[in-house]
Amino acid sequence: MRSQIKLGRIFGIQIGLHYSWFVIAFLIVISLGSLFRHDNPEWSRALVAALALSAALLFFVSLLLHELSHSVFARSRGLPVREITLFALGGVSQIEKNPTSARTEFWMAFVGPLTSAAIGIVFRILEGLAGSGTSPAGALFAWLGYINLALAGFNLIPGYPLDGGRILRAAIWWKTGEKERSTRIAARVGQVVGGIFIAFGILQAFGGAGIGGLWIAFIGWFLLQAAGESYVQSNLEDTLTGIKVGDIMSHDCTSIDEHMNIQTFVDDFLLRSANRCFLVMDHDQLAGMITAADIKKIERSRWPFSTVSDAMRHLEDMRTITPDTPVQTAIGILAHEDLNQLPVVNHGSVIGLFSRAQFLNFLRTRAELHA
Repeated sequence: MRSQIKLGRIFGIQIGLHYSWFVIAFLIVISLGSLFRHDNPEWSRALVAALALSAALLFFVSLLLHELSHSVFARSRGLPVREITLFALGGVSQIEKNPTSARTEFWMAFVGPLTSAAIGIVFRILEGLAGSGTSPAGALFAWLGYINLALAGFNLIPGYPLDGGRILRAAIWWKTGEKERSTRIAARVGQVVGGIFIAFGILQAFGGAGIGGLWIAFIGWFLLQAAGESYVQSNLEDTLTGIKVGDIMSHDCTSIDEHMNIQTFVDDFLLRSANRCFLVMDHDQLAGMITAADIKKIERSRWPFSTVSDAMRHLEDMRTITPDTPVQTAIGILAHEDLNQLPVVNHGSVIGLFSRAQFLNFLRTRAELHA
């Protein structure tokens, strides 16, 4: 999940918000506003609003600290972390490599609930110092203490990809020594847990819980979907084990001269070929690459007066891979840099292209043969 709003960096990790996070922030403000006014009718509307907004912001900080604990631990074990995104159901740390041992997986998962529990205990202590729930600060700290302890408990549920599911995966991995099998088992358990949440939420909704029951069912649906995706991802990793870029890439690379007129390129090459990507050459040397998306950046009226070199992506700005690059690594590069294809270079010469389309065709063929 990618963030739409960038908030800056902490310890070199990009922090961002998904638009859906504002849903939970809005619900927190509305529900706490009603709760505080019901329990303390003598409090002014301004005070209640300030407390509700403060609770939403401090809950945001609590979630961020939870995810930072995962990310900081991952980086301490040499696992690169690209970004932390907070969304409606919590947060996600985008860790670019999988743990190499069950021990690392266990502690990387467990440190999140441990952090939330510690935050919850701190707020409960502050609640006591502020006079329990009888004061505005006490009421605020009481809710934050409760919600962080609840967050710690919820994340320990053994439903992958919750932290508890990852702890379960680490335990099975340690016991069996089989990483992929442990992922599949934990994902199946996660699907069962998601189904239980959905059933319980629906029963609660019809039993009079209303929105609360539907919210539980929605969380269950999210767990069911995420666990299913994790199961598919595990099977995909099995499929791609040992597969190199050279096994899938296209060897038929259409090359064009960088001085070619854009209008000529579009009429004689782009529109007359199924290819969407072309290598741009300068005296038999690779100069860059050009796609239909690059052409669209040039105004159509300028096509007759511009050359391919005006629109292409230059070699120094491009990522390249070798035929020995694992397919999983290549797909990760395409996803991370939002690319559709990568030139394959061997001993300084371009020998092919690796694209998303080729990868999908490979998976489709494997699936048909398996069926």
